[in-house]
Amino acid sequence: MTRVAVIGAGPSGLAQLRAFQSAAKKGADIPEVVCFEKQSNWGGLWNYSWRTGVDENGEPIHNSMYRYLWTNGPKEGLEFADYSFEEHFGKQIASYPPRAVMMDYIEGRVKKADVRKWIRFSSVIRWVEYNEDAGDFTVTVHDMVKDTVYKERFDYVVCASGHFSSPNVPEYPGFEHFYGRIVHAHDFRDAREFTDQNVLVVGSSYSAEDIGSQCWKYGAKTVTSCYRSAPMGFNWPDNWEEKPALVRVEGKTAFFKDGTSKEVDAIILCTGYKHYFPFLPDDLRLKTKNRLATADLYKGVVYVHNPKLFYLGMQDQWFTFNMFDAQAWYVRDIIMGRIKVPEDKQVLLADVAEREAREEASDDVKYAIKYQGAYIKELIADTDYPTFDVDGMCKAFFEWKQHKVDGIMDFRNNSYKSLMTGTMAPKHHTPWADALDDSMEAYLRN
Repeated sequence: MTRVAVIGAGPSGLAQLRAFQSAAKKGADIPEVVCFEKQSNWGGLWNYSWRTGVDENGEPIHNSMYRYLWTNGPKEGLEFADYSFEEHFGKQIASYPPRAVMMDYIEGRVKKADVRKWIRFSSVIRWVEYNEDAGDFTVTVHDMVKDTVYKERFDYVVCASGHFSSPNVPEYPGFEHFYGRIVHAHDFRDAREFTDQNVLVVGSSYSAEDIGSQCWKYGAKTVTSCYRSAPMGFNWPDNWEEKPALVRVEGKTAFFKDGTSKEVDAIILCTGYKHYFPFLPDDLRLKTKNRLATADLYKGVVYVHNPKLFYLGMQDQWFTFNMFDAQAWYVRDIIMGRIKVPEDKQVLLADVAEREAREEASDDVKYAIKYQGAYIKELIADTDYPTFDVDGMCKAFFEWKQHKVDGIMDFRNNSYKSLMTGTMAPKHHTPWADALDDSMEAYLRN
């Protein structure tokens, strides 16, 4: 029997399990699927833990999730086409749910599909190697509960371990003598730690915007963010200012490229993540930047140097869950022989080159959103994944971008229409800036 190893039980790994379960439900013979998850529960980044550094087993913490996180884009942009928010909650809910609500929704679909039995938890992948003669893989696994290491053979491997868990940590002159706390976004957990402090956020992308906003919301005295190439440029509150690049730190003083300086108590590095796969040898290991057209992946999922290895969710993301779904259904159909991958490696490489060239044609945000929308449409056209209004979803993203320009601290108070059910989301009972309790109970209270 064909055997498939799936590495990771976050949203993309769970999408892969759901794809196979969906085929089985329609009467197809599916391969044996085994999913390995290093954490003790599913959910990937949505599975919050107070821990930082290493987990209870001494393994690097996968989790970059912090308390009080609310989605930074409307839930209508990540709704599953086969499992709506209304089906899950029994009613339509507001457009920007906090983490606990999202985790509950993600879990609902896979509980309904009954795929937990395919997952081995607290199982760390130590090594994967391809056996040239047999044409299969040997996967070495560390079972943390039994503390035993074992090997198993698989015909296919799907790497769904994500790429927002290995922090990129730059060093600036003076860091070793800084009199405060220096932390990467990966280890940021609770904004209340920074109440009444002057916080410096290094970076100008989503985590800088959101972690700075969290600190502001929970009472930081001031927030200063600094950028390398361009400012975020929003209409920030009075106690938030943007500066050009950080140059050095002396004592508690941060110096910037424009010659100005600022006294700060804490420095939070929102400097991104690395695609990091310590369990893969050179010939199987994806090396790519965080971009829309990943290096070396045919159709964005098939590893060109070994088409029996697949990667899910390795792209920079506008769409999230429904892109993972589109990819998972596509990978499933390749493994089940429904979709044929060209045997000529040059054809695979040409597909990658074409995607890269198309991505580089414009650096406009609207273009990037449409580019990823077109990618999802391309994949679902070849599978039985429920088709949905991708263009409508792009439109919701454009509106969201405008809402942020209109008010960066209140864009989460807007409502959108579900592209799956057509229902308009209700307004949330409390404006985001005043909603200090992010529990599911508080959020779902009418």
